[in-house]
Amino acid sequence: MPLIHKEGSKTLWNVGLLCGLAILVVLIYRPGNPETVGIVVTCSLAVFLFFLQFFRNPPRTVPQKNFRVLSPADGKIVFAGVTKETEVLKADVFKVSIFMSPFNVHVNRYPVSGEVVYVKHHPGRYLVALHPKSSELNERCTTAIRTDEGHLVVVRQIAGIVARRIVNYAVVGQRVTAGQEMGFIKFGSRTDVFWPTTWKTKIDLGDYVKGAESILA
Repeated sequence: MPLIHKEGSKTLWNVGLLCGLAILVVLIYRPGNPETVGIVVTCSLAVFLFFLQFFRNPPRTVPQKNFRVLSPADGKIVFAGVTKETEVLKADVFKVSIFMSPFNVHVNRYPVSGEVVYVKHHPGRYLVALHPKSSELNERCTTAIRTDEGHLVVVRQIAGIVARRIVNYAVVGQRVTAGQEMGFIKFGSRTDVFWPTTWKTKIDLGDYVKGAESILA
C-alpha cells in the first residue's frame, strides 16, 4: 500500500511546482537578502509538508472479530445517537458523525463487509462540516452496504467549508470488505455512518477513532 494516497498525486505535484518556483524567484531576485530567502524557503517547505501529511495513507490492521461496524474514517465523534435516516433506510437508526480536521487521514473505508446496494452523489452547499444540517444540505455521497446477515449499513461522505471534492469508488453490486478503501474527501469534512438501533455501540461522544481499526458497534 502506498504511503501517499493516489488522490494526492496531482495536487502534490502542483504544490511542489509552485513552492519550487517561489524559492527560485526569491533566489534570483533577492540573492543578497538571506532573511527573505529563509522566510520563503521555510514557508514553501511548510506548505508542501502540510499537503504531504494530508494525503498520507498509513497502513491499517483490520480487527478480525468482535465487531459489527468499523470506523469509516479518522477523526472525532461529534454526534452519536438515534436519529431518522431519510434517504435509504427511512427509519430510526443509530448514527455516528466523525469530523475530520485537515490534519486527519482523509481516506474513507467501508465499515462492514457485504454488497453495495446503493450509491448516490448529491450536489449541495459547503456549510461547516460540524453544522447539524450539513448532512442534509452539503455536497455529499451516500453509500449503502447490505451485510451477509441482510442488514443495511449506510455511510455518507459530507463535504465541508473547505472540502470541495468527494471521491467515491463504490459500485452497486460490488462485494466489499470491512476496512477496504471506499473513497477520499479532500480537506476538512465529515463522515456519517448509520446502523440498526439494536446493535451495541462501542464509542462515546468526543472519542477519537481511526478508520478500519476502531470498532463503533
